[in-house]
Amino acid sequence: MSHWLVGLVIAIAMMAITWGALMLLARHLPEGTAKELARFLPACLTTMRRLRRHPAVPRRARIAVGFAGLWVLSPIDLIPEFLPVIGPLDDVVVVALALRYAARTVPRDVLLEAWPGDPRLMERLLG
Repeated sequence: MSHWLVGLVIAIAMMAITWGALMLLARHLPEGTAKELARFLPACLTTMRRLRRHPAVPRRARIAVGFAGLWVLSPIDLIPEFLPVIGPLDDVVVVALALRYAARTVPRDVLLEAWPGDPRLMERLLG
């Protein structure tokens, strides 16, 4: 039993160290596409929170955006988060699909107003 517990503690410590190192490296990324991609999921969560409360967003779009937000926050993923680069890929795909679905019924200026990042990234996402 104690060997199992030691292994679990080591695994949790390694994951925490890896996350810490990634966060430190992300702070030192040069301005541009790489830094915007590192900010993408947090910006998406902010956008979803703002869209859920906006009166111009219809119920179906709110449900889709809420589902995508829960998907991102959920610990259950199709691709485990601890895998570098491809870990958050399923989250990005779900968020992109939800925002594109919402863009069909939500005015474009509302979506751009809710997006905290570079508006060009949202324009590119929406097509």
